[in-house]
Amino acid sequence: MKKTLIMLVVAGFTTGACAQQNPTALKYSKIVSAELAKKHLSIIASDEFEGRETGKPGAEKAANYIANEFKVLGLKPAVNGSYFLDVPIVEPSFTVNALTANGKTYTIGTDFSATGGVGTKTVTSSDIVFIGYGIGADTYNDLKGTDITGKVVLYINTGEPVNNGVFKVTGTDKTSNWSTDRSRRIQFIQSKKPALILAVNPAGGAVRRSNGSRMVLKKENTDVPVYTITPAMANALLQPTNKTIAQLKTDIDQSGTPQTQTIKADFSTIYTGTEKPVKAVDVVGILPGRDAKLKDEYLVVSAHYDHIGMLPEGTKGDRIYNGADDDGSGTTAMLEIARAFSAAKKAGKGPRRSILFLGNVGEEKGLLGSEYYSEHPVVPMASTIADLNIDMIGRVGEEYVGKADSANTVYVIGSSMLSSDLHKVGESANNTYTKLKLDYKYDDPNDPNRFYYRSDHYNFAKFGVPIIFYFNGVHADYHGLGDEISKINFPLLAKRAQLVYFTAWDLANADKRPAVDGKNTR
Repeated sequence: MKKTLIMLVVAGFTTGACAQQNPTALKYSKIVSAELAKKHLSIIASDEFEGRETGKPGAEKAANYIANEFKVLGLKPAVNGSYFLDVPIVEPSFTVNALTANGKTYTIGTDFSATGGVGTKTVTSSDIVFIGYGIGADTYNDLKGTDITGKVVLYINTGEPVNNGVFKVTGTDKTSNWSTDRSRRIQFIQSKKPALILAVNPAGGAVRRSNGSRMVLKKENTDVPVYTITPAMANALLQPTNKTIAQLKTDIDQSGTPQTQTIKADFSTIYTGTEKPVKAVDVVGILPGRDAKLKDEYLVVSAHYDHIGMLPEGTKGDRIYNGADDDGSGTTAMLEIARAFSAAKKAGKGPRRSILFLGNVGEEKGLLGSEYYSEHPVVPMASTIADLNIDMIGRVGEEYVGKADSANTVYVIGSSMLSSDLHKVGESANNTYTKLKLDYKYDDPNDPNRFYYRSDHYNFAKFGVPIIFYFNGVHADYHGLGDEISKINFPLLAKRAQLVYFTAWDLANADKRPAVDGKNTR
C-alpha cells in the first residue's frame, strides 16, 4: 500500500491509509523481538511455575517475576509503593442440608445446584416472589415498585424480553448488557437484599452439584445464596399461577411488561457455607507520561499471567498446564512493550501520556483480577483512554492452520465497539508498520463464541473504556497439556506484539484521546 505524500501528525487520529512511519517509534519497536520473547516465555511457561494457577505458588512466582521486570525497567510502583494490588478472591464451599417446598423434598445435584452464603442458616417463607427476568433497566424494570428484602425470589436467568426480534430493553434487534454481562443481573438482585434467589433457565435441563473448586471475588451481598433449579422444580413452585415458567416467559416477551407476582408456597431450606481466602494479586506498573497536560491520562496495556495449574500428584506423565500461549504469550508481549517504552523514556523520547501495564490474576477463574481492578482502579477509569489487551498471540489458530497467510494474521476484537477513533488508530498502525492480516471475524458482541466477553478487556468496556483485544484463535492445545513453549511461533508473537506497541505509541502520543462514540457501552 502506498504511503501518503503528506506526513500525518502523530498527535492526530488517522484513517486506515498508511501514515508516514515515525522514526522514533520504529527505532524502539526493534526491542520487541522474538529473542526477547523466548527469554521471557521460557521462564513464565516453565515447569517451575507449575501452570500459574491463581492462589498457588506458581502464580505467585509469576507475579514476582513480572514485578521484578517492572522494577528493572523503572516502572513506577502503582499501589502505595508496591507493584501488587491485592485481589480479594475466596474459594467458597457450600452445602444445602435440606430443601422442601409445598411438602416435597428436593435434592441438590438432581433438582438444583447452589452457590454463595456464609455460615449455617435456615430460610423459611410462606411465599415466593416471581420477578421475571430480574432486570432493572430504565426501559424495563421487573422490580419497579416491588420490595424483595428478606424474600425468596425466582427469576429467569437467561435472555431478556424480546418480541418479533425487537428487544424491550434496547428497543432494537440487539441485546442489552443485561444479557451479555452475566454478573450484572445477579448483582442487581443481590443488592436488593433478598433472603434467597432461585434461578431458572426455562430451556434448561439437569443441574450439577456445586463444589468448592471455583473462586469468586469477595463482595458485599454475596452472602445471598443462589439456587439454580430445574424447569420442573420451577413449574412445581408456580402451580398456584396455573402457568409454567415457559408460559410466563412468553407472557413477558409478548406483552413487554413485567409479570412480577407473589406466589403462595411453604418453603424451607437449610444451608452451610464457608469461604477460604485465596492469595492473589494483580501486578501494576506505570510509565509516567512526559506531557504536563496529558500525563494524567492513561493507556492500559494488559494481559493475564495466570493459567489452570496442574493435574493431581501421582498422575503419570506430564501433569503441568504450562499455558505458553494462554496467556504466557500475552504476558511476554506486555513485558516486551514495557521494555520498549521504558527505553524510549530513558532516552528522553517517552510517551506524552502515561501507560499503565497490568498483569491480571484470576482470568481463568472468571476475569476476577480485571473485574476487581475495574471496580477499584489504581487510576480513575475516567482518565483511562483505552485498554489494549493481549490474550493468546503465540500460535496459529485452528482456522488458519495450513493456509498461506497463517503466519501473518491476528484476530482483532472490540476496536470499534466503543470508539471509531480507536479502530482507525489500530488500522493505521498496522497499515503503516506491521501489515498483518487483521481478522475481524469475532468482532461482534453476538458472536456465539462470546470472545468479546471472555478476556480481561471486557471489564474495562463495561465502564465505557474503549478496548482492543488481540487474539490468535483457539487451537487443539487450548487449555491442554500441549500448550508448550516448543509450539510457540516466536517471530509471529513478536510481530503481533509490535502491532500492539505501535498502536500504543500512537494512542499515547495523540493530541486527543479516542472518542467514545460506539453503542456497546454498559
